[in-house]
Amino acid sequence: MSDSEPPDRVLPDKPSYRPLERFWPYAELPEQPTEEELAQANPELRAVLFGKPALPFSLSLEFPAFSGPSYDRAVTLARRSDEHVEFVSEGVTRHRARFFPARAKDLRDLYELVAAVPGSEVLVDDRRVPYARELWLPLVYLLIR
Repeated sequence: MSDSEPPDRVLPDKPSYRPLERFWPYAELPEQPTEEELAQANPELRAVLFGKPALPFSLSLEFPAFSGPSYDRAVTLARRSDEHVEFVSEGVTRHRARFFPARAKDLRDLYELVAAVPGSEVLVDDRRVPYARELWLPLVYLLIR
């Protein structure tokens, strides 16, 4: 074998058909998540993917949908929070309402409605911390005038 000989050409100069430029059998999907998808993402996942956002200190109340006369009032108060997200987790509709310290009265009003609901949680800067109900909530309540 000689190194100077070029290999025989396998493909013709002009192909008889042209392949489609579309490689995926899916519709045109965006490469980046939408704002709605990002809002519904778990805050811990968001922090891992995009870094911790530069937000001030906040307390969040997370509670499941429940039956009772105070549910509609609780959802109304949650929607008036600084940031409200409604999502489905394990087949249960849940609400997460974030409050900054200036809205301590609204936080207290919503907490009074959902405190006895099984599965409700208090998050400090979107994390579950020990004594969130017993320590952090009363400290923020001191800001109510």
